[in-house]
Amino acid sequence: MMYPLVGDLAADGIPVAVTCRVLGFSKQAYYAWRSRPVTDRDWDDAHLINAAIDIHHDDPEFGYRFIADELPAHGIRAGRNRVHRLCSTAWLLSAHAKKRGNARRPGPPVHDDLVERDFTAERPNQLWLTDITEHPTAEGKLYLCAIKDACTNRIV
Repeated sequence: MMYPLVGDLAADGIPVAVTCRVLGFSKQAYYAWRSRPVTDRDWDDAHLINAAIDIHHDDPEFGYRFIADELPAHGIRAGRNRVHRLCSTAWLLSAHAKKRGNARRPGPPVHDDLVERDFTAERPNQLWLTDITEHPTAEGKLYLCAIKDACTNRIV
């Protein structure tokens, strides 16, 4: 924002009209800003952030959705999108945030690589490959383990 610069230059003796003309905005805009340097929206946002910080301090597990649900009890009305924007800028995050995205790196190998990444075999029953997967079902988790013969490419 250039308005504080206009005030500093005016204090040094440079006329406001000249400074505004050089910087490319009107004198009226500068004088309107000088009469009210903080907008109503910024003022309301500051109060909302303070209330959100108080709510989040009481229970750090609260994310922006729970904070938005608690604000009416404190006498503040605000939409979820506004609360999300302000909580994001103030870094008010839930203690149990869910990690998202595919950028997770695999962990260390579980066992030593005994075949040194060579998955070929000369005859059956010489090299077996295995993998296990977990499938969630309505009745619970289902684990599936397959064992494959590297020579015949069949599940044994």
